[in-house]
Amino acid sequence: MKRISPDGRAVVVTGASTGLGRECALHLDRLGFQVFAGVRRDDDGRALEAAAAGGLRALPLDVTDEDSVRDAVKTVNGDRLWGLVNNAGICVPAPLECLSPDRLREQLEVNVVGAVAVTRAFLPLVRHARGRVVNISSGLGRVASPYLGAYAASQFAKEAISDALRRELRPFGVCVSVVEPGAILTPIWTKVAEQGADVLDAMEPAVGNLYRRSFLDFLTANDKRARSSRTTTRDCAAVVAHALLATRPKIRYQVGLDARLGSLLARLLPDTVIDRAFAKAVVR
Repeated sequence: MKRISPDGRAVVVTGASTGLGRECALHLDRLGFQVFAGVRRDDDGRALEAAAAGGLRALPLDVTDEDSVRDAVKTVNGDRLWGLVNNAGICVPAPLECLSPDRLREQLEVNVVGAVAVTRAFLPLVRHARGRVVNISSGLGRVASPYLGAYAASQFAKEAISDALRRELRPFGVCVSVVEPGAILTPIWTKVAEQGADVLDAMEPAVGNLYRRSFLDFLTANDKRARSSRTTTRDCAAVVAHALLATRPKIRYQVGLDARLGSLLARLLPDTVIDRAFAKAVVR
């Protein structure tokens, strides 16, 4: 299959300190891209550069900080920017009744507003190269799970933004793809159980206790799914590379059997059937 050569092309990967973003940055570096790996801490940047093949540069970048985004664009501006991979994200787990407005804003600020802000800032460079934007979403961008409603909302939003952006940028020759990983063991999920317990502890007992047992059981089961998943960060990194290098990239890529199955069931099954499938997760 004919592919575009990565040689001489630059790509920015946000959220590259750990997990999927780190693997994507290192994989793209090995392929021959000039990689700008977005990190918030200098230590993470130095560790990435030490692990790279030589074409990776740590890029100080906080997607929620306008000044940081502006400075990152200035750093990259002299290079030919072919691709932007919007990977930075967090997961705020909670029953929606227990979710404070501040925590909801935090979830959306990182996963949605931050992704749009970074895309907007780098788009003139990507458009000049007639390049690529790759947005990392999730299987939960198609099916909203109980207790992960805020996270699912951010991924649903990223899917919608990707669709609109793809249609707006088509006249300029810029392709926009979405990568939807299923369960993968990354640091974002190992922190979820701890965050969930903190959310419940901050609630009035009369409300928190309504959800405590089923919510904590759900988080335990979610952790087990991630740990037992056969899908790896390397699998996802390879798909991101395909979206950047294919002459005709797909609009959406599902990574992992669970992501592909979830996407199919979301299209075929009525909501009432999906509700019954999730009912076991919210038994009191």
